[in-house]
Amino acid sequence: MDMALFARLGQLARLAREIVALPVARLRFDLVRHPEQRPIYELFTKPHPRFRLVRNKTIGIALVNLRSYRSPQDYLRQVRYSGHAGPQRKKALARGYTVRTIDRNQFVDAIHAINISAPTRQGRPMDRHYGIKKTHYEEPRYAATWGVFDAHDRLTAYCVVGLYGNFAATDQLLGYKTSHGIMYLLLSEIICQLIERGHLDFFMYDTFLGAKPGLRDFKRRTGFRPYRARYAAA
Repeated sequence: MDMALFARLGQLARLAREIVALPVARLRFDLVRHPEQRPIYELFTKPHPRFRLVRNKTIGIALVNLRSYRSPQDYLRQVRYSGHAGPQRKKALARGYTVRTIDRNQFVDAIHAINISAPTRQGRPMDRHYGIKKTHYEEPRYAATWGVFDAHDRLTAYCVVGLYGNFAATDQLLGYKTSHGIMYLLLSEIICQLIERGHLDFFMYDTFLGAKPGLRDFKRRTGFRPYRARYAAA
């Protein structure tokens, strides 16, 4: 047998074992109360664009198990000791940054400025649609947006989150490139607030598969772990 092929088969076998060993998260869309979520459900469960035998967002999904924390403080203790989010969060807070939910339509100019502030992110060119300035945002009932504000009350980062049946998922997450820890503050604060609300099981930030090493590390440091996802529609 060709040695390169043998090595490739060995890699595939190890990957298969790792996938099988991943914990399973059962994620549910509540399409009875929110039928407008159906396109998102279909997006999450359609065949993967590269691996047609698996569903789109099922393997190596980056999730925080919100139920594994008794309180926001419990989560913050973990990322303080086993991750990098705690010190980075503390750095941002010390510089006067704060986080609150926003209506994007009140920050159209500020959001556009963030969207065009860097031509590339994670080594990839920004999607063209980020360069088009929106004049109005549709704010669906099942979504919320959190923003990070600096000491002068300037919006410096934002995250749009879809709130589904038993889980939430990031939709857009962008900010200015700084060394102030603002993205750690933003995600950790969203996680704390979701834990405090107490009615969701998981928080998703896309996948580990296909993400650049820096982004994978960022997810790990903020408490995300890889899962296999199984979806249901209620």
